[in-house]
Amino acid sequence: MNVLLIIATTLLAYLLGSIPTAVWYGEGFFGLDIRKYGSGNAGATNTFRVLGKRAGTVVMLIDVLKGYTATILASLLWYFDVIGTHEILTFKLVFGLVAVIGHVFPIWADFKGGKGVASLLGMVLAIHPEVAAVCIGIFLVVVIASQYVSLGSMMAALAFPVLLLLRAFGQKEHPLLIVFGVVVFLFVVLTHQKNITRLLNGEESRTRLIKFRKKEDQE
Repeated sequence: MNVLLIIATTLLAYLLGSIPTAVWYGEGFFGLDIRKYGSGNAGATNTFRVLGKRAGTVVMLIDVLKGYTATILASLLWYFDVIGTHEILTFKLVFGLVAVIGHVFPIWADFKGGKGVASLLGMVLAIHPEVAAVCIGIFLVVVIASQYVSLGSMMAALAFPVLLLLRAFGQKEHPLLIVFGVVVFLFVVLTHQKNITRLLNGEESRTRLIKFRKKEDQE
C-alpha cells in the first residue's frame, strides 16, 4: 500500500510540474502561444520579455508554487506515516526534481516546457528557505545590475551549493543536500547553454526589472 501511495504521489508531483503556466496564460489572456515568440521558451523569463511584467510575475509565482507544492508532498506522506522522519529529505528531493522534470517536459503541452528555474526555486524554498532567500537576493542584484535574467539565474544557482558548503563548516549539513546543490547548478547551466552563447556574443535579450528615470524626465 505504501509503495502505491509513493508512486501515486510521484505521479502527482510530475503532473503539478507539468502545468504549463506560461502557455495557458498566454493563450487564455493574450490568445498566443508563448513558445512561438521571443526565445521560444515556455517559462517566466520569456513571458516577461514577450507579455510584460504583470504576466511574467504571475507565471513566475505559479511556477515557484508548483515546485514548492510538489516538494512538500513528502511532508504529507510523513504526516500520514507513509515514510519515516529520516526519509523526508530524500522524498522532498525526489518529488521536487520530478516536478521540475514535469515543467521542462510537460505532458499538458506536448513535452515542450520551460527551463525549470522557477520550479527549482520553489523546491529550494521548501527544502532550505534561508539559503533560498539569499539566492533570491543574489538573483535580483545580478538582474538589476546586468539586466540579464539568465545570468541572474546562473549566479543564484552557483550560490546555492556554495552557501550550503559554507554552512557545512559551521554546522552539520546533510551531504545529500550539498550534492543536490551541485546538481541544481549543473542543471541550470545545462538548460542555459544557448543563453551562455548569446551572452558571450553580446546577443542576449535584456529585461529591466526596474526602470530608472533620466534627469530630463524628472525636471
